[in-house]
Amino acid sequence: MCLDELRALLARHAGPDWTTAIDGVLISRVDRPDPPAPSMSGTVLAVIAQGAKRLALGDRIYEYGPGQYLVASVDLPVTGEFTRADPERPALGFGLVLEPSAVAELLLQAGPGDLPRAGEGVPSGISVSDASAELIDAVVRMLRLLDEPRDRAVLAPLVKREILWRLITGEQGATVRQIGLADSGLSHISRAVRWIREHYAQPFRVEDVARMSGMSTSAFYRNFQAVTAMSPIQFQKQIRLQEARLLLATHPGDVTAVGRRVGYDNPSQFSREYRRQFGEPPSRDAARLRDVGRTPAGVLT
Repeated sequence: MCLDELRALLARHAGPDWTTAIDGVLISRVDRPDPPAPSMSGTVLAVIAQGAKRLALGDRIYEYGPGQYLVASVDLPVTGEFTRADPERPALGFGLVLEPSAVAELLLQAGPGDLPRAGEGVPSGISVSDASAELIDAVVRMLRLLDEPRDRAVLAPLVKREILWRLITGEQGATVRQIGLADSGLSHISRAVRWIREHYAQPFRVEDVARMSGMSTSAFYRNFQAVTAMSPIQFQKQIRLQEARLLLATHPGDVTAVGRRVGYDNPSQFSREYRRQFGEPPSRDAARLRDVGRTPAGVLT
């Protein structure tokens, strides 16, 4: 595999943030391991070229290192940390945002015998596999286009399609294909996840969200747990606490108001659950984050 060239391209093009001149293509460079930090995963392919990362989703732990890739098929609350990274050998990663419409277009063009048989049930929202030589080669060619502005507009969309095709026909193909199917179990759960994220401060009944997702309550609960490793109520709590942490970074002296804003009517309960999640009371954690200038880490950063 072209890992040496992949490392060189990532090191050369890594900038102050993780965006690039190609829409949807991301680059990550981390020079030191940080304590675990919560964030949202995004819907993304992440390929590690150097270093290693550990990601927690509920009670599931995912680890990936050089030559491996992770697919996050739903935007989920995760806790991540780089376990191998230093200034001499920084952690280097490539990311590609996964668009349902692009996956759907490829599925429509594929012949009936071109795709592996789908597995049973709803897949986990996150999965890790070894990258094939063909996938690494396509990623390398995508990154080469960062040095070729004239070719980028024409060739980058073609290479994106190839990367998606390698995913769709690879080990995690069943998961990626469900991203592009409007009526797949994963798509139903994605809609529920999106609704809970947008209404995280509101109480809700699981039965109502299940009905909104087009599932029976029992099927919804089972599939939601399979994708997110959490119950719907646990998921809502994760979102509330992460939003509270972001708010406290700019409003550190208003803990009660922040707790109420994210849906906690009881300040003691808010402080207790916040401390259980992040290891410190809200005000102390917010002060520490400001002092060290921490940014929560997701799948790539």
